[in-house]
Amino acid sequence: MAELLASGGSLEMVRTAFENGADAVYVGAKGWSRRRAQYEMDDPGIVEAARYARSVGKILRVAFNTLPASAEVPLFLARTDALYAEGVRDFILTDPGLMMALKNRHPDTILHASVGCTIINVQDAFFYKEAGASQIVAECRMGMETMRKIRREAGVGLEVLVHATTCFTLLGRCTMSSYTKHEHRVDAAGKDHFPGSPNRGGLCYRICLTEWDQVGAGGEVEAEGITLPNPAFFLVDDIPDLIDLGVDTIKIQGREYSVALVGEMVRFYRELIDACVRDRSSFRIEPWKERMARIAAERDAERREKTAGLIGESLTSP
Repeated sequence: MAELLASGGSLEMVRTAFENGADAVYVGAKGWSRRRAQYEMDDPGIVEAARYARSVGKILRVAFNTLPASAEVPLFLARTDALYAEGVRDFILTDPGLMMALKNRHPDTILHASVGCTIINVQDAFFYKEAGASQIVAECRMGMETMRKIRREAGVGLEVLVHATTCFTLLGRCTMSSYTKHEHRVDAAGKDHFPGSPNRGGLCYRICLTEWDQVGAGGEVEAEGITLPNPAFFLVDDIPDLIDLGVDTIKIQGREYSVALVGEMVRFYRELIDACVRDRSSFRIEPWKERMARIAAERDAERREKTAGLIGESLTSP
């Protein structure tokens, strides 16, 4: 049966996700996981979360899904060595060089290629498999036929986001935020930080969600208040087909949501997946949609609040 993977932005959230039915939880290593520091975890917190996961027979994955400079690679290896020594074996990475370095150093680690790898075809899947990944995350717009082809030809596990936010471009390839927060600093450990670049340890400030004006060649405003398509989504209708296809992991994003909402979302997907697997022939999605709509309304309210704060921050000086 497909694994249900949930997000953990704190130890409390990790525990809540497991208690509500997650098979695995991913957390972000502080400074290395494309989120604000308050939603990442330091190494002692990760170690405690990993011990808790093992105690309940479940999995904790640690995301190091930013792209480092050469000088940062020793920092990455030192941190992953320390986590490995404490029993952490599951990692989510974006950089193929780091994948190879970590796999060579610790062959029994289990590496997943992050959604930030922007894997859109079977050749991408082959590439990350060669780099050491045993599972890849499908790009959010990937169709079922491509998923089937990857499973059939590449021989890697397949992970699908069923609850997330799409990106106006391809996830992990947008540079809009860097135009509003074009900064750089190096912390005491030697780690680079670029506040406007999620790929380099900063944030996506979601400025694509602001309203835009369309300006003509002469500078005249041709249209006002244009919004770009970047919706948050629930792929509830697709879950039975994903299970039939044999995807390995069904993933929920949401480290920045409240703990209570994350618990509610995880429980919803746990019960839906179990019901579908228990009696696939008579399973119908319609009864789940009303419950989904209530959760979506809560999620959207929290997302709007977070987005407004990020956009406001992106437009202020450092």
